[in-house]
Amino acid sequence: MSEGDESNDKRKAVSQTQTQTPTKSLNFLNKALMEPVYPKFRCTVKEVEEVKIVIRILPIFMSTIMLNCCLAQLSTFSVQQSATMNTKLGSFKVPPASLPVFPVIFIMILAPLYDRIIVPFARKVTKTEMGITNLQRIGIGLFLSIVAMAVAALVEIKRKNVAIKLGLLDSTKPLPITFLWIALQYLFLGSADLFTLAGMMEFFFTEAPLSMRSLATALSWASLAMGYFLSTVLVSIINKVTGLSGHTPWLVGSNLNHYHLDRFYWFMCVLSGLNFLHYLFWANSYKYRSTRPGY
Repeated sequence: MSEGDESNDKRKAVSQTQTQTPTKSLNFLNKALMEPVYPKFRCTVKEVEEVKIVIRILPIFMSTIMLNCCLAQLSTFSVQQSATMNTKLGSFKVPPASLPVFPVIFIMILAPLYDRIIVPFARKVTKTEMGITNLQRIGIGLFLSIVAMAVAALVEIKRKNVAIKLGLLDSTKPLPITFLWIALQYLFLGSADLFTLAGMMEFFFTEAPLSMRSLATALSWASLAMGYFLSTVLVSIINKVTGLSGHTPWLVGSNLNHYHLDRFYWFMCVLSGLNFLHYLFWANSYKYRSTRPGY
């Protein structure tokens, strides 16, 4: 036997030894390796370690829900805002309901810029093949969602100021302000979606056990669904709380000019900031599978 074959056998033996030894993290799960009363409930070290991986992934998954809650505003309040503004581009009038196409356009523009400019530059700076890790991509997207909500609040303040200045608060006529102001929040949220969705899909796919690779797609769609549901819940709670003691709820009425939509956006901005801090806590303590023994 050659020296190369012997070294390969040694590496295989070490790898097998590592995979047969449970890690110390989430140590309570190692109790599943104890001899059970019923043999059919017996767990292997591999199965226990795969469960640990899924548990480590879940906090990252939970952090992406708030971003999708912000994205829900693109097809709800943002469309309502644009309906009260000047939607003409020259002689062409843009239907407000078609505005969600803006983030798609932005993503189509940003995606090649990301691949051709941002990633190569990041590789030079970090001296790594990936340039930007998957967790860093998600983090950038979550940070951009904070900026997007702040921009949305400022644009709404500007829109209402135009209505107040011209005495059109009670009017249903379009305000003399271009709907392209709304496109700013679409730009930031589209960019956030590009970074987070790409990073999240690749992160889940590479970190999930081989037998659970379909988990990546399932979690991304679950995050989207839960984000949109959370948006509905938040609107209901805010209207209920702000409507106490006979006050007018923030987000109720037939005229958007009487809404306190800017306050809602600032509230979303604060929640996104707290969510970003929550994400940083888990992302900083996360160890990729490639850096853990036995993988």
